[in-house]
Amino acid sequence: MLSAALFFLLQVGPNPSTGSMPGLPPEILDWRAMEKQREGANVTLVNRLGNCLARAEEDTAAALAEAGDWLTKANGIEQAQALHCRGYSEARLTRWRDAATSFQAARNAVGEMDVKYRARLGTIAGSALITAGDYNGALEMLDLAAADAAIAEFTALGGEIQIDRARALLSLEQSGEAAAALTNARRLSPLSARAWLLSATLARRSDDLGNAAEYIAQAGRLDAANPEVLLEAGVIAVMSGDNDLAREKWGWIVSGYPDAAQRATAESYLRQLDQQ
Repeated sequence: MLSAALFFLLQVGPNPSTGSMPGLPPEILDWRAMEKQREGANVTLVNRLGNCLARAEEDTAAALAEAGDWLTKANGIEQAQALHCRGYSEARLTRWRDAATSFQAARNAVGEMDVKYRARLGTIAGSALITAGDYNGALEMLDLAAADAAIAEFTALGGEIQIDRARALLSLEQSGEAAAALTNARRLSPLSARAWLLSATLARRSDDLGNAAEYIAQAGRLDAANPEVLLEAGVIAVMSGDNDLAREKWGWIVSGYPDAAQRATAESYLRQLDQQ
């Protein structure tokens, strides 16, 4: 029988409804890698953007100044890239509202020239708005990004957009709509471990342990080495009455991922189980 103390302790596990994330949101963190895969971009501009983003990671204030200078001489796609770098720099300074404004302006500057890039910019603008706590604004921007992704036939990004829509909807306590968004995310991006992980967490919090177990198993197949997946798998296991499986999952975090942010939580959960 699960103790009340352990039950409440387990509720602080992965939470898809949180409006903020540690550090930069994935859409912003991964941008430089994603940019290299973007089709139809001018190589010189991509290199300048990449250099500006790299500078932001080393000297954010310098990158912000560089982006401002670039912006005074730019137009069209180049203007969008300058605004993009400005937004990334503002995000690194945790100026989320400013970052969202820059990303939105970058999206608008793209216009019809590159719908795929416009979809990307709309997505990271929406993510910044979520982190800023503007969930309704985020949903409006993410809906625009979803439309752009559909036009560009950018299915994988469409799945990520649905994940962020779910985050915003959960922050607005609209769990039914969030579940529908995650269903779309799994359909559009079936290989996204993040979609399955968040689906598992939401199902578990809705006391749908059958689906939670199914979703977390798929997340594990896609990203077995992810401590966050292991942590959630243990939570679902113990709530389903399988303490041995929970010990196994949490034990893997403790022994195999000494530097993981989830290690302290896993150790705490294991101590709770030992007190049963």
